[in-house]
Amino acid sequence: MFAPKTLRSLILALAAAALAVGSTAQTPAPSPAAASPLAIPESDAGLPGDGPIRRYDWFRKLWLEKRTAWAAPERQARDRGAVVFLGDSITQGWGDDLRGAFPGLKVANRGISGDTTRGVLLRLEGDVLALEPSAVVLLIGTNDLEEGATPEIIAANLKLILAALWKQNPKLPVVLNPVFPSAASKKRPADQIRKVNALYAAAVKGDARVLMPDTWTLFAGPDGDARPSEFPDLLHPNAAGYAQWAAALRPVLATLGFLETEPDPFAPEPGFESLFNGRDLTGWQFRITPESDRQAARNWQKNDPNAPPWPFYESPQRFDGLDRSSDGRYVAKNGRLVVTFPPDGRRIQQLWTTREFPGDFILKLEFRATPNADSGVFIRGNQLQCRDYPLAGPYKQLTRYRPQDWNELVIEVTGQTARCTCNGEVLEAAFKLPPTGPIGLEGDLGQMEYRRIRLKELP
Repeated sequence: MFAPKTLRSLILALAAAALAVGSTAQTPAPSPAAASPLAIPESDAGLPGDGPIRRYDWFRKLWLEKRTAWAAPERQARDRGAVVFLGDSITQGWGDDLRGAFPGLKVANRGISGDTTRGVLLRLEGDVLALEPSAVVLLIGTNDLEEGATPEIIAANLKLILAALWKQNPKLPVVLNPVFPSAASKKRPADQIRKVNALYAAAVKGDARVLMPDTWTLFAGPDGDARPSEFPDLLHPNAAGYAQWAAALRPVLATLGFLETEPDPFAPEPGFESLFNGRDLTGWQFRITPESDRQAARNWQKNDPNAPPWPFYESPQRFDGLDRSSDGRYVAKNGRLVVTFPPDGRRIQQLWTTREFPGDFILKLEFRATPNADSGVFIRGNQLQCRDYPLAGPYKQLTRYRPQDWNELVIEVTGQTARCTCNGEVLEAAFKLPPTGPIGLEGDLGQMEYRRIRLKELP
């Protein structure tokens, strides 16, 4: 038996121990992952940016696993200098090698399923900047919407991401994908995605380091939501969706010099002469802007506050021997005459041959358009619409058009009319023309490329 005093002491000691155990149970010890510098911070305090940072158990685990693997010295060495694909589950789901979508291109996939713009901002230093990337392909923002972030917060985080990338490399090219369409049932309604994308475009307007292909229009259905044919769960692309995304990016990566790096070996057919030598802009010019075009531009800009800029030229500017126009909009690159993305988002521009063509002739050329790109081919000064036809029109019913691939225009001029076809399908059976004039290539919206431009004069 214990003496009463001893018994009281024992009871008090046991009670104190129980309180200590209870206190410990109410304040969990930090998880082992939290001790890693690669783990998600335990709170938002002092972190850059604004908006949601996900801390679900599955996300913490995935975040740490991915980042730990990427931080391994051999992995860092392997991926150094790559084109980094950065984003969330849509990027991660493409696989480490992007399923071979870009042969010959060194890529590093830095997508983490479930990530947000703020999450990307937090891991930018270790996952991206440490690799000294040659370019970044960015798609991010959809999960922010699911977590309730406003479009303004999402766009503000994008600006911080870009600022951090350019602090390390002020010339780093960024391919910025608009947030893909989804659905209200996924807490990602079309109107909110549209607003995010409009703010993204405004954030990078005027910055030639950013190329922004219109991948939203590429995937959006009539109601602005994702199509189940490419997004079965209305959020993630299937194989067909990834194939379309890859096709949309290839012309952009080619313009940046990462793909299609060899000269085009094409030689014109007998009787045809090249109007573009594939190396430079010899034989092409900005011509004096006619008064009719000036007035048309004034009227457009007066009646439409969103009308694009339209530069006027008071004297001709010839580009013989130069690989680009004076403003950099037209670039000769490995057999392609590229009409680059306008930094303004949209800009009317026209490049003309220095020669005129009064007689009958056959003009052949191939073009490749990024999604929803809008351009035109001028024949003696009259414009034949040359666009990403399925999205931008006007010839939406073509069955042989190859989206984001090369398509051939054949224009047969007889007198003052022309028969115009695309891959053998008739665009215009009797296109009206002036008696003489040059050949022209327009730039407006998106990126357009031309190649194998040749002409055969007829007797």
